[in-house]
Amino acid sequence: MDHPINPIKLWENGAPDFIAEYGQPQPTLTPFWADTPEGPRGAVIVCPGGGYVMKAEHEGTPIAQKVNESGVHAFVLSYRVAPYNHPIPLEDAQRSIRVVRANAQAWGILPDKIGILGFSAGGHLTAHAGTTYDAGDPDADDPIERVSCRPDAILPCYAVMSGLAVSIAHRGSFQSLTGRKAIDGMTARLLSPDTLVSEDTPPAFIWHTAEDPVVPVENALLFAAAMSAHKRPFALHVFPYGRHGVGLGEDIPLARDWPRLMGEWLKEFGFGG
Repeated sequence: MDHPINPIKLWENGAPDFIAEYGQPQPTLTPFWADTPEGPRGAVIVCPGGGYVMKAEHEGTPIAQKVNESGVHAFVLSYRVAPYNHPIPLEDAQRSIRVVRANAQAWGILPDKIGILGFSAGGHLTAHAGTTYDAGDPDADDPIERVSCRPDAILPCYAVMSGLAVSIAHRGSFQSLTGRKAIDGMTARLLSPDTLVSEDTPPAFIWHTAEDPVVPVENALLFAAAMSAHKRPFALHVFPYGRHGVGLGEDIPLARDWPRLMGEWLKEFGFGG
């Protein structure tokens, strides 16, 4: 297989609405290829968190490498953050799914096993991409835009979810995403993945820590409840200990087991080929 090594631009000729003065690079996907036997495998796009103002390094490369240990290819998404506002981050995530799917045959990836995983605000982006998508535009000049951006699995990790439930909302993330200190109810609903779950939402692997002081665990519970209400497959793991932003959680009792659970879940859903 012809596996690219360097970061891949989401738009070869430059991203739409790109503003050089913001000092951010073009959005890219950095590939991490699993060392697996020949044959197509699933892939997971990793979205680091950072409150929509930055991207945490420990939630990027180390996570992609851990995904590889499950025999699954991975990509770290460098998406645009504030002062870019919605819908730019979502458009970057949607485009990343289209790029991987459009190149699936060339890269040895199963086109119907493309997942997206993210932490905190990146978890919000993950869940948003999993509840807001389209089948592609068959009339688009760009062949990548003809491809569906629906992920086949979503893996939100201690994710920001609800902008409606004020007592548990992570205001900073929503303020950075919208560029506003306060958002109206309709906007909050459209940006809250727990309100957007449907009978078509992809399977979800959800995990959180019960004592997270920054993004309360109720965010995960609300999303899981919405998945249950719509009879969608999901796994929910709530670990008793752990600060916000634990990443791999290697120093956290019980929570450090989440990568193994994730790997088993991905294999159960056919990502291991």
